[in-house]
Amino acid sequence: MVASLLPKVGYNAPGNGAVVESALTHLSCTACGTELAADELHGTCPCCGGVLAAHYDLERARRTFHPDRFGARPWNLWRYAELLPVRDPRFRLTLGEGGTPLLAAERLARDLGLRQLWLKDESRNPTGSFKARGLAVAVSRAVELGAQAVALPSAGNAAAALSAYAARAGIPAYVFVPADTPRTILAECLAYGAHVYRVRGLITDCGRLVRRLAVERGWVDLSTLREPYRAEGKKTMGIELVEQLGWRIPDVIVYPTGGGTGIVGMWKAFSELEMLGLLGPEWPRLVLVQPEGCAPLVRAFHEGVSTAAPWEHATTVAPGLRVPMTIGDRLVLDAVRRSGGTAVTVSDAALLEGMRLLARTEGLLVSPEAGATLAALLTLRDSGWLTPADEVVLFLTGSGLKHPELLPDAENCPVLDPDELEFTALNRETR
Repeated sequence: MVASLLPKVGYNAPGNGAVVESALTHLSCTACGTELAADELHGTCPCCGGVLAAHYDLERARRTFHPDRFGARPWNLWRYAELLPVRDPRFRLTLGEGGTPLLAAERLARDLGLRQLWLKDESRNPTGSFKARGLAVAVSRAVELGAQAVALPSAGNAAAALSAYAARAGIPAYVFVPADTPRTILAECLAYGAHVYRVRGLITDCGRLVRRLAVERGWVDLSTLREPYRAEGKKTMGIELVEQLGWRIPDVIVYPTGGGTGIVGMWKAFSELEMLGLLGPEWPRLVLVQPEGCAPLVRAFHEGVSTAAPWEHATTVAPGLRVPMTIGDRLVLDAVRRSGGTAVTVSDAALLEGMRLLARTEGLLVSPEAGATLAALLTLRDSGWLTPADEVVLFLTGSGLKHPELLPDAENCPVLDPDELEFTALNRETR
């Protein structure tokens, strides 16, 4: 069934009939350096359990990966196909992911005393979050390599993205989420036809189940950084940002961090762009943001250690940031440190206020994870870490529409009688 669907749904050409070829060469372990063939299904390193990374023939990619060649390519992540791992264009699943707007936040910048503030609105992706990028690429590559079913643990948004792209590919998806995952997200996964299981515990408990069941039942495990290709999809955030800024970088990127794939992916993007001659040696300072109730990476950053100990009793209203441990901790911490960046925590009250401010000042209804970036920006400004001359990008990773439980209560809206002569409630609000 997959093969019969793919020619209809795959991304084939940059807009002029030409096929853009992947320059993928091999995989390697980021911990021990073991090299592996790219055209086989892999999870983590078979030698040490480390995170695997994809490598490309950049000299080959250089022939077509150039700003002058992008004009005819559609604005989705497959415009960067040379630096993505799917070889056969028929397997490049797309729902229109990528090409999200980079919006100038002029009112907020003025109020905060910043030269330039940009909002990268990832809520415009299919399924309403940045997770669409990673899962579009991971599912595409898994199907290309023969996957018959896919699975992952999720705090919510990744489950929705996997469900959608598995439906697009015509294969079953199995998602495992904490029992208190927002019902809106569960309903979305079910609508896509996914098999959804609620688990008593956190995403780490869901992950233990997936790892066991994937082996027993032949599913391909697409857990965060436990396969090499979700990070490849996420790195397109970095490439796209650079292109949207006219092939240059901002001073600072503020990023809400759970498992850390986005930071790992963007750091890899900047490295590849520099080696292609499209960036200089100066890269953005990365700021990772986590909630006070679950901040293992922030704690490790300030303790000066290279790995993050699991966070006990994780709690926050931002489900995507309730990640008590991550296999990619070394990679995330290394990227932030090498960038000259920092790590900050924000309270749940502050991130909810960030949601409110972004809605009321910029017209963007974003997720609590995205609200955390504005809360962090305020902290960085007040501490003096940011200067008025800094150009800053906030990554708004998801839509607030997925979190009706955190939005204002519509029951508080006045109800008017159209035949009433005196609109007392209306008069109170409009005076």
